Amino acid sequence: MINIKEVADNADLIVNGYAFTKCDLGYRVLNLNRPSKAAVFSREGEMLETSMDDIELRIVKNYLEQDRMLMEE
Repeated sequence: MINIKEVADNADLIVNGYAFTKCDLGYRVLNLNRPSKAAVFSREGEMLETSMDDIELRIVKNYLEQDRMLMEE
């Protein structure tokens, strides 16, 4: 079972309920309100794996594109 508090505490960035965490592949994204919804993006921003629907995926990809520089600082 996912420990939501631990994911949130270790996230590099949280935007509108989505926790973004850097990982070896690129970035992991978890919907903190619906933890069954997650995605992994490459360092280039390509979706590698997801359990999100297309609309939610587009939303988090936009957040990632807009805020990626904040995670790199």
